[in-house]
Amino acid sequence: MVGSERKVGRYAPSPTGDLHLGNIRTALLAWLQVRSEGGQFLLRIEDLDTPRVVKGSSDQILRDLEWLGIDWDGEVVYQSQRTSLYEQALVELSDQQLIYPCFCSRKDIQQAASAPHSNGLIYSGECRSLSLFQREEKSKIKFPAMRCVADGGLAKSCGDFVVKRADGLFAYQLAVVVDDLEQGVTQVLRGQDLFDSTERQQYLAKKLSPQAVRIEYTHVPLMLDEIGERLSKRDGSMSVSEYRNKGYSAEKLVGELLFNLGLLSDRAPVSILDLKGEKECQNYFKTIVNYQV
Repeated sequence: MVGSERKVGRYAPSPTGDLHLGNIRTALLAWLQVRSEGGQFLLRIEDLDTPRVVKGSSDQILRDLEWLGIDWDGEVVYQSQRTSLYEQALVELSDQQLIYPCFCSRKDIQQAASAPHSNGLIYSGECRSLSLFQREEKSKIKFPAMRCVADGGLAKSCGDFVVKRADGLFAYQLAVVVDDLEQGVTQVLRGQDLFDSTERQQYLAKKLSPQAVRIEYTHVPLMLDEIGERLSKRDGSMSVSEYRNKGYSAEKLVGELLFNLGLLSDRAPVSILDLKGEKECQNYFKTIVNYQV
């Protein structure tokens, strides 16, 4: 990145339940990263996967972040209000002959992956070569997903990938790229579980906006519980609001998160306001650069 350019970071949670400590730790690190360089910090709610959205979750996320003192610039952006942008991106990819309808189910792909001489779960591109007549006939039976043609190393590592699902919902891979480009994001910090998505997103960004500034990605190890299991909403890990209800202060929770990261020698309470200045943020963030992968 050019040193004179202002950094723009973001935190983009999905409203599928209350935030747990792993979510908040990522938010804190993303906030520290961009604030340490005097940049903008944006908040985006990724609520496209409507079947998984939990009513009231978005509002609870905002309350949790505000309680901890994590602030953001501008209005909160909701992906569900931006579908016209994703549709336009599909048109642009189509104009470049980079997308095609795919009628393969996940079961079809898994069966193909188990066949001799297969390349694992990498999509074979079976539907790419269908004729117009074959596509029309299959469309009478099943609504297709839309796949993006991958090339080079991406074709070998993951194959053609879905940008719009068969149920009509836009895929995460497409939406997040469109949003990051449109919002001028320059750096992304997120969990290591999303590392495999990065190559696809860089590819899409290059196709959709060749002149855009390349986004810098940092992936941090996932937060684990006492027995080494990943903290998640699904397994019932205690949420931030539950910590608050148990009498925790925001300072105590932030202190424990910083201790977990090795930024503090003990679990002393710390106000996020004490990290607000650029110099203080830089001192904290320098200690986690070895989390980059």
